[in-house]
Amino acid sequence: MIYKSFIRPIFFRFDAEKVHDFTFLILGILGKFPFIFWFLSFYYSISNSKLNTKLFGINFPNPVGLAAGLDKNAKLIRQFSSLGFGFIEIGTVTPKPQVGNPKKRLFRLINDNAIINRMGFNNDGIEKIASRLRNKGNVIVGGNIGKNKITPIENAISDYLISFDYLFEFVDYFAVNVSSPNTENLRELQHQDKLKVLLNSIQNNNKSREKPKPILLKIAPDLSKTQLLNIIKIVKETNLDGIIATNTTIERTALKSNSILINQKGGLSGAPLKDRSNEVIRFIYKNSNGSIPIIGVGGIMSPNDALEKIKAGASLVQLYTGFIYSGPTLVKQINKSILNYRLKS
Repeated sequence: MIYKSFIRPIFFRFDAEKVHDFTFLILGILGKFPFIFWFLSFYYSISNSKLNTKLFGINFPNPVGLAAGLDKNAKLIRQFSSLGFGFIEIGTVTPKPQVGNPKKRLFRLINDNAIINRMGFNNDGIEKIASRLRNKGNVIVGGNIGKNKITPIENAISDYLISFDYLFEFVDYFAVNVSSPNTENLRELQHQDKLKVLLNSIQNNNKSREKPKPILLKIAPDLSKTQLLNIIKIVKETNLDGIIATNTTIERTALKSNSILINQKGGLSGAPLKDRSNEVIRFIYKNSNGSIPIIGVGGIMSPNDALEKIKAGASLVQLYTGFIYSGPTLVKQINKSILNYRLKS
């Protein structure tokens, strides 16, 4: 309650991206003191074998992960792990460093418990990020990969393969991001023919390795049923290990915030995304007969929201906006709810 009643009101008085940078600075400093990790882990983490989740060959200590976008540059892996997350997804990472879209590009829609961002894959580039991951320890890390803004869409495959090569020895799984609305033309890669070529190229590289890594596809919530059926078909044909559903949405229906905020370009995350994300998860689970593992993300603002995703067919869940609005205690609360749910099942 300290976060919601004291810390959040202060943070929310300032620009969202500046608060993000300030928070990372403080957590980075605290991370230089080893006892901090012990204290955070003692307070926020739950250790119970019933929370262990084995999926695509990985043993997750618990099913609650940090979604891509928060720790883009893999700077706070150990800190976030100490806050109770079972896994951390970094990125989206691109081969070359890029500053992303012009600021201001991150907006809180407080009346909707939501965020709009048009960050544009701002990141330090694959070389720096890979070097940081050398010290990740035993934390399970997913590498979310995309293309540079300056790379023509017809050359996108090379960007994904470069990032795949660099990150391969440092991450536990890959997330192929073709669904961000903030990189021009990126969502074209979700179209059937282009997507199949991209995924086959990555899989061919993966299968040439002694121990291939799990590869998941991160999809948009704005796909039609026909497009989702095509996604299911392609995932099966390319032998992908799973789907992350979903990314942010470009829809702006039934929002309560003022029109200036609502009309900002970018992807919307948070509470308004929950129902659509659940629909997509449920659709994929039903139409694949439960054969495709799903990581559910989008609109998880409470423990019950996370349980809804699991009941819809997700095996793991990820947080972003809910973590910003509710603070680190949300991770512990969700894990407690999932533990109780599993004990009763």
